[in-house]
Amino acid sequence: MRRNHLRYMLPQGFFTLAWTEWGPTEGMPVLCVHGLTRSGRDFDALAAALAAEGRRVLCPDLPGRGRSDRLPDPALYIPPTYIAALSHLLARLDGPVDWIGTSLGGICGMVVAATPGHPVRRFVLNDIGTHVPKESIARIGDYLGQETEFADLPALEAHLRAVHAPFGDLSDAEWRHLAETSARPAPGGRVALHYDPAIAAPFRGATPAEDMDLSPLWARVTVPVLLLRGVESDLLLPETARAMAQKPGVRLVEIPGCGHAPALMDADQIGLIRDFLG
Repeated sequence: MRRNHLRYMLPQGFFTLAWTEWGPTEGMPVLCVHGLTRSGRDFDALAAALAAEGRRVLCPDLPGRGRSDRLPDPALYIPPTYIAALSHLLARLDGPVDWIGTSLGGICGMVVAATPGHPVRRFVLNDIGTHVPKESIARIGDYLGQETEFADLPALEAHLRAVHAPFGDLSDAEWRHLAETSARPAPGGRVALHYDPAIAAPFRGATPAEDMDLSPLWARVTVPVLLLRGVESDLLLPETARAMAQKPGVRLVEIPGCGHAPALMDADQIGLIRDFLG
């Protein structure tokens, strides 16, 4: 694993986007983009497996997460900002990429793959779809940023196990890995979650009047898609997934024992992605 970073520009200034990278630099690139409160380190197991087959795998920390810079205005924590940052990384790669996007990372991938001249060759869309129920958006807003500091690493891990139980039946080692890569030092010997609590600002006080509708983006996505859905997911409903799977070039696979969103850490899930990317 290698650590890299670049500077990207927003109207408010220049900021750092960090990522971890696996595999040979000459390998066909795979970009793995994480969910709302997560980081690129969530993909360590998947990245190692793909790198072993000669792929170059890049796992960025979205702005305000992990080792990437926090932003000066909470209102910047929205998808257009994330896509602006990621576009700098795509420009550096300057060629075709495969995109693996979990939740928010999938939304960013949809925007990119729907844009004329995009570099996306194949697209793994992990538990996000054309319609996101307003109730699920409200549920995320309820926990987001509410508890970000903990007495020690075991307490932080217990929080992750509760909040992210829908990730699936992870082993103790996998939960510990998520905890260790989600923690940063805090005053008084405490530990804090890696993300800027301000990412919750766009959710606060916002009660969605209707479901999020991403169907205009989806209609413009024409690359081959592997659509993954946790069987118990409340973000990607079964009827939404089935409708999306009617599009030519889309393969739907439902992952048992998971909600939102499959962690992409076990051998079966990694095998699905490896086979799809070829």
